[in-house]
Amino acid sequence: MSAEATVEVLASELSTYLDSNRINQVRRAYYYAEQAHEGQMRRSGDRYITHPLAVAHILASLRLDHQSLMAAMLHDVIEDTGIPKDALAEQFGEDVAELVDGVSKLTQIEFRSRAEAQAENFQKMTLAMARDIRVILVKLADRLHNMRTLGPMPYEKRQRIANETLDIYAPIANRLGMHSICTELEDLGFSSLYPMRSKYISKAVAKLRGSHREIIEDIRGKLQEKLEERGLPGRIQGREKHLNSIYNKMKFKHKSFHEIMDVYAFRIITDTEDDCYRILGAVHSLYKPLPGRFKDYIAMPKANGYQSLHTTLFGMHVNIEIQIRTEEMEHIANNGIAAHWMYKNEPSNVTTANQTRVDQWVKGLMEMRERADDSLEFIEHVKVDLFPDEIYVFTPKGRIMELPRGATPVDFAYSIHTDIGNACVACRINRNLGSLSQTLQSGQTVEIITAPGARPNPAWLSFVTTGKARSSIRHVLKNQRRAESLELGRTLLKKSLKGFGANLSDIGEAQIDAVVRHNQVDSFDDLVSDIGLGNRMAYLVARQLVSGADESGQSDVSTKEHGSVTIRGTEGLLVRFANCCKPIPGDPVVGVMDSGKGMVIHSDTCSRLPDDDEARANLTQLKWAKDIADEFSVELRVELERQRGVIAELANAVAVADGNIERINVEEQNARLGIVSLVVHVHGRRHLARVMRRIRNIKAVTHINRVRN
Repeated sequence: MSAEATVEVLASELSTYLDSNRINQVRRAYYYAEQAHEGQMRRSGDRYITHPLAVAHILASLRLDHQSLMAAMLHDVIEDTGIPKDALAEQFGEDVAELVDGVSKLTQIEFRSRAEAQAENFQKMTLAMARDIRVILVKLADRLHNMRTLGPMPYEKRQRIANETLDIYAPIANRLGMHSICTELEDLGFSSLYPMRSKYISKAVAKLRGSHREIIEDIRGKLQEKLEERGLPGRIQGREKHLNSIYNKMKFKHKSFHEIMDVYAFRIITDTEDDCYRILGAVHSLYKPLPGRFKDYIAMPKANGYQSLHTTLFGMHVNIEIQIRTEEMEHIANNGIAAHWMYKNEPSNVTTANQTRVDQWVKGLMEMRERADDSLEFIEHVKVDLFPDEIYVFTPKGRIMELPRGATPVDFAYSIHTDIGNACVACRINRNLGSLSQTLQSGQTVEIITAPGARPNPAWLSFVTTGKARSSIRHVLKNQRRAESLELGRTLLKKSLKGFGANLSDIGEAQIDAVVRHNQVDSFDDLVSDIGLGNRMAYLVARQLVSGADESGQSDVSTKEHGSVTIRGTEGLLVRFANCCKPIPGDPVVGVMDSGKGMVIHSDTCSRLPDDDEARANLTQLKWAKDIADEFSVELRVELERQRGVIAELANAVAVADGNIERINVEEQNARLGIVSLVVHVHGRRHLARVMRRIRNIKAVTHINRVRN
């Protein structure tokens, strides 16, 4: 068949949904591309123009708009023929030129080399999707035709393209709800990577299908009979399991081939949403439904817009999986975001909601891209969202939120809004107070409690699952860490300068610049931040500022430091209290700078502190602020006579003294005596003395002391 005949076949297909003016514009793009690619051949030996034409056919089957089809015809023109974008804009308009340019840039992306390069390219793809989602639709069609014609490629290139398809393009097609393209990409990728496994599974499926034909027809007949009996419209079709899906279930779910294939799958497509629920009742009256296997994706659509009723029945000694959906839901299940153009002239609630979902997803990608420090961090966050296994939870007002399985209330808070996540302090699950780290289940109602001035806790990173939550928390913590390291660094530097009899305000700009250059940092703030992080000594920087940044660092200025740094106990990320000696307000304390992590506060009698005078001179002298209201952990060792109810009496004594028990551990000494190790929360030394006095007053207690390492 000649190319002209083929383009006329396409024109005939387009006439079912486009007017003649738009079809002529697509024709014009075809002839332009044909001329531009004249003399170019594909590796298969076909003329190159057959590829853009095939891509346009794929998009026509999705009923995409004329501009997408024009971009499909022209998508390799900029890269392969050297025709500039401006020339295309002049011929076909700015929109088409932008689409072609976007697809060309994606074509240049190769997700093969180091992880950094792959991540960098994924960012470019996100930008292209944000500008116009049609760019990725044309690219997916381009990739699909390339996968269909992968045979003549060298082995290594086939492997690379197949891996890239399974890792990047198939998940994107799935996320955009384009099930038919996603499954074909997965199966083609699987058969390219594992030709022998694909052949074996394919043969086994064909053999099994032949031997099960009678059972399948029998079940289909009974379902049809039941629908006719109830007067319900619906066409019944068998559902085939895809090779990649079978292989993954065998590999990751450790199921045998026969376990997977002994399930008979059908789809019933009907007219209205109401009919879906009536058909559900009809099939449940025919065969018994299996408990816990019913899913209502009509009331609660999947994140990619998919809607359907799923139920598993037990009949004729086999399991029968049934999906029930309307014609529109079927189109959207197969074509996802592409269905938006199919229904453009008669938009429905379903397509509008689907478009909104995709817009929100792409907007979320852009937010993560802005927050991520580097492209590797970005792709780490995105991959979580590309492979979701969703749960559905409700806001107190009844709005449905889709989250990946394993999500927590913190993920839920960030999915509503970044500010709500950042200010989150507690949550209610089904109206009861819950833990922020607990895993949410489908159907729960979650309410987030926020507090002004609250900040994300670093511990959240150990349990959140969504990319948005992880990137938002990291973003805030980085900024918080920077602000705190500057504040702590400035405090320590001022204290050291005071030891030299100088003030920071007295140091000239020229001197500060000289010290910055000497320390090879970009700015004075970076230098101060390094002091706060424990990467530099405040004393040495102060000496350089006072005496000049000479190589020897010698100075005749007195090095005796005056005064001490005041701590409030709530300094944040860069000031931590040592676990070994557990200091509390009132204890004499010193600060030890820990490289890259800030300051650790120890009791000045702690055995972990250095013994030699020179090392002790580098410790930071600290004093407590007067108005500390925070609680601090203290470990107590209580020796007592063993008798009934003594532990309850001990706990009561702590409670009466307004203490709070964090942990209690009982050790036997002998039949008569026991030792209890207590970790108690107190406000300071006076409060501790009150708690210890109450415990000492218990008759059974023979000895009590505070544990310090």
